[in-house]
Amino acid sequence: MDLRRTFDEDAELYDRARPGYPAELFTRVPVASRVLEIGCGTGQATRGLLGRGCVVTAVELGPSLAALARARMPSIEVVNADFETWPLPAEPYDVVFAATSFHWLDPATRVARARAALRPGGLLATVATHHVAGGTAAFFAEVQECYERFDPATTPGLRLRPAAAVPPDGEALPGFAAPVFERWEWELAYTTEEYLDLLSTYSGLRALPARAALLDCVGALVSSRYGGRVVKRYLTELRTATAIG
Repeated sequence: MDLRRTFDEDAELYDRARPGYPAELFTRVPVASRVLEIGCGTGQATRGLLGRGCVVTAVELGPSLAALARARMPSIEVVNADFETWPLPAEPYDVVFAATSFHWLDPATRVARARAALRPGGLLATVATHHVAGGTAAFFAEVQECYERFDPATTPGLRLRPAAAVPPDGEALPGFAAPVFERWEWELAYTTEEYLDLLSTYSGLRALPARAALLDCVGALVSSRYGGRVVKRYLTELRTATAIG
């Protein structure tokens, strides 16, 4: 099963439940750049690029996500295509931007393809999101019982790591100068319903046969033990690298 395609199953839910990104992240994108965004979803990061005055072409695999992105942001070009096979335009871009999407591309070709889309001196900017220890810490330890019961792939006793224990992306970047990494830790509060909506946008959970039972277990825990509200901590990592050659 192509897990990438699960995101398109409920575009409205994805648009409503997925969080955005720290505002400071977008200040690293040069003002008024021509940007190629890979996997825009419904525009969680695109809005930050538009706030910088960028001209954005977004390539989105999911047709429903692409349609909703067009409706939300009529000023941008949204192409419904797979970036890995989409014919690159003749004119290169100033920035290739991928927010929580670069890891879905083929690791054997994604860096070279991003470089081919950029002018010399252009910027590759990739964003990774990690779920880290913090927030309502007791809940995230206790909820592992639900995952162990209903998801056979869950490692017994698995716990979230602190942000300091998450290593930076060590991927080789041929054709680019040494990457620069920046990180932000931040938290969001969720009601029971909001948290279940968020979980329902995750590809692994959407593909899980016992999805409904797992969501029932998680929801009951939030409502009965945590007053219907939990706080989740995120680590957002921005990697930027300048195209050379």
